[in-house]
Amino acid sequence: MDDFYNNQNNQYNQGDQYNQNSEGAFASYSFSAAPPPPQKKKHSTGVVILSALLAAIIGASAGILGAISYVQFNNGGERSSVSEKSAESGEASKAQNVTINVDKSAVNAAEAVSEKAGKSVVGIRTTTSVISFFGGSQKSTGEGSGVVYTSDGYIITNYHVIEDAVKSTSDSTIEVFVGSVDSTPYQATVVGYNISSDLAVLKIEAQDLDTVEIADSSDLKAGQSAVAIGAPGGLEFMGSVTYGVISGLDRVRSASSSVALIQTDAAINPGNSGGALFDVTGKLIGINSSKIVADEYENMGFAIPSNTVVEVVNKIISKQNEPDPYIGISISETYTAQLLNYYGYPAGAVVLSVYEDSPASEAGIRRGDIITEFNGKAISEYTYFYDYLNECDPGQTVSLKIYRSGKTYELSVTVAADTASK
Repeated sequence: MDDFYNNQNNQYNQGDQYNQNSEGAFASYSFSAAPPPPQKKKHSTGVVILSALLAAIIGASAGILGAISYVQFNNGGERSSVSEKSAESGEASKAQNVTINVDKSAVNAAEAVSEKAGKSVVGIRTTTSVISFFGGSQKSTGEGSGVVYTSDGYIITNYHVIEDAVKSTSDSTIEVFVGSVDSTPYQATVVGYNISSDLAVLKIEAQDLDTVEIADSSDLKAGQSAVAIGAPGGLEFMGSVTYGVISGLDRVRSASSSVALIQTDAAINPGNSGGALFDVTGKLIGINSSKIVADEYENMGFAIPSNTVVEVVNKIISKQNEPDPYIGISISETYTAQLLNYYGYPAGAVVLSVYEDSPASEAGIRRGDIITEFNGKAISEYTYFYDYLNECDPGQTVSLKIYRSGKTYELSVTVAADTASK
């Protein structure tokens, strides 16, 4: 393989041949950001291929070698107290009953949670400029949800909710709606994001916002009640409440993410992405992120556990004023681990371009190289490259393993500071 990209020109053309030659019985697996309302011209989308599971649980209209899934990123008074307690029983052989007590202002747990925590869930709209087929420019919008992390305006959401705005080379805006879609939106800036965990942090200039109360997700158990709040279907339905249970824990859904997710049967739909999953005390237990979409499956939604959310978000906020680490390459998002494996290449991050006079250029990295390890850590999916790089400090020297033309090389690169990024 003299050059990865030259070799692929006859094998892979924008995924068309890959799809045409595929076989298998499939369902689709879709991240739940909302498309815009029908009158909008376009919603923001991006498609990546997720990992093959042990059984034929996920997939798409085309795929390879059995069950492979496609993930579609679409862009979209008084507080009541709730408690659970076991009813006393004189018969040891009988299972304990669980009763939920609410005060007089709420008739059930879902209403109590909505009253207590609903104001901490916000709506998000992204707008980007895209070049049309005829060369003109048009607006593309996407809608999703978010959660208020601090009273002075830090907002948690999914990365895929704002992905198109982050990637846009033209002007893009991110608006945050607090309270209702009829409110005057706040203009948001991106503080940072972590792609593999699908989390991002926004900042709006606001004070005295209603913040979310956060639970310890390590205490969760299957069967617990759960309440999801967000904007399914877009901002028109902002503040929608659905009720269910925690169906399972530690669900790993994607090769591009090592995050073990919470599974719930509380209805999650496009637009719920970035919104909240609460326990019956109104505490955040997860950030809603995805669901399985297929005729054969119902009520299989997934959320990022609150402990993971806090860890990632705090790291993003703590590094917001530091220059971004930089080595001077861009990574292709076309070549997922599954696609590389299909063509007989190792998993890793495929180098799309190398910037002139950059640390990567000086180290000898070339377009078409596949970075398989970063400082001793395997890159099982291209998204991990960004996460590993973001953990570095400017001036730090790191080792990279490169696959090129059938051989593996080890290079050293000194990380620089991307002063233009702040």
